[in-house]
Amino acid sequence: MATAVSSVAGSGMSAVKVIPGPILLLGAPGVGKGTQSDELVKLWSIPHISTGNLLRAHRDQGTELGKMADAIMNEGKLVPDSLVNQMVAVRLGEPDTVRGFILDGFPRTLAQADWLDGWLASQPQMLPVVAVSIQVDYTHLLQRITGRRTCPVCGTIYNVFLKEGAALVQRSDDTEMCFDGRMRTYESLTTPVIEHYRALSRFAEVNGDQPVADVAASIVSSVERLRA
Repeated sequence: MATAVSSVAGSGMSAVKVIPGPILLLGAPGVGKGTQSDELVKLWSIPHISTGNLLRAHRDQGTELGKMADAIMNEGKLVPDSLVNQMVAVRLGEPDTVRGFILDGFPRTLAQADWLDGWLASQPQMLPVVAVSIQVDYTHLLQRITGRRTCPVCGTIYNVFLKEGAALVQRSDDTEMCFDGRMRTYESLTTPVIEHYRALSRFAEVNGDQPVADVAASIVSSVERLRA
């Protein structure tokens, strides 16, 4: 497998850069999947694919899939897996995904994971997906979420446990009750996905209670090990 030397996320650490292939980033709300996705995009020059962004793009562009999703959502229903899978398949068929991509928010369920595995297996140029879960202590996560405050003027996000600010506001879904509900939903949906990839020896966990660059380096190391 072709390799090259690259610096990991501004940490100054040199690491062997493998062909990353498809990477599923897992983690509870607030662990920093978006931040880590940005770091990995810079390192590997592969796209970050979020199903939420895909859905918005299809709706904004008025594609056939977007129109179908609009009709379903206007009825107050959830977009079904079959439609989400089609959107993902279209995106994964684009040229920039050949070396790999970072999946965020998909697969969210075991059924979606089974579909993704089958789709990748049907594409001779694609590697199988590896899953990396960012782990952060529940209490720290709770502080990140419930301590989050936003400046209503400039939009800057602060945390009452980390820094001070004046006249800040709290989002309605940043309460402990909402966070607990989101955690329960995440765990019930994602545990089968984790066990699925663990059984295939394509799963790793990294400590998310570290500086951003250190977490990124841990993810890189995990991907390298899983691809070896």
